Amino acid sequence: MTIILPFGDHTPVIDPSVYVAPNATIIGDVVVGEGSSLWFNVVLRGDVSPIRIGRRSNIQDGTVVHVSDGGPGTDIGDDVTVGHMALLHACTVESFAFIGMKACVMDGAIVESGAMVAAGALVTPGKRVRAGQLWAGTPARFMRQVSEIERAYFGWSAANYAKLARAYHSGDGRFDPADVEASGSGVAAGVEAAAQRLARDRS
Repeated sequence: MTIILPFGDHTPVIDPSVYVAPNATIIGDVVVGEGSSLWFNVVLRGDVSPIRIGRRSNIQDGTVVHVSDGGPGTDIGDDVTVGHMALLHACTVESFAFIGMKACVMDGAIVESGAMVAAGALVTPGKRVRAGQLWAGTPARFMRQVSEIERAYFGWSAANYAKLARAYHSGDGRFDPADVEASGSGVAAGVEAAAQRLARDRS
């Protein structure tokens, strides 16, 4: 059963279009924007500081989002993918960023727009992952620039999850990833085109 709890003077505010999985937990000063999705076993605990999630962002299964006592909240922008079992704590993830599975982003860290934190990475407190950079490792450090294919995938991933969430929300269970589009253009086709260009450049 979904658990949505007030804490102090705050009750979660969740747009009606958001898909919330049956066993997700949302507590306190949490706002979730249009078209986003909160998947199975997600915990958003905005008890001592706020959590803000923008539009069309997906917070995948087992992810925990928390805040610091009396310190900064956690801000997640629009069209963000947060992979399974990630941990986001009192940090900022800007729009169009990508957080890999089991990644951890700690207090005061900032992941800028279009940046990627690799699966299993630990972004330590106060670090800034610059736009277009890929960070990996424990502790995480800059590895390289995000590739053209990866940038296209970020948009496709957000659109794909938004469509999947609508299928869950409607209860009809009908979903075809081939139909996914974002901003009026086929993102999956963009990924394929980017892959073909890179292959030509390397040949």
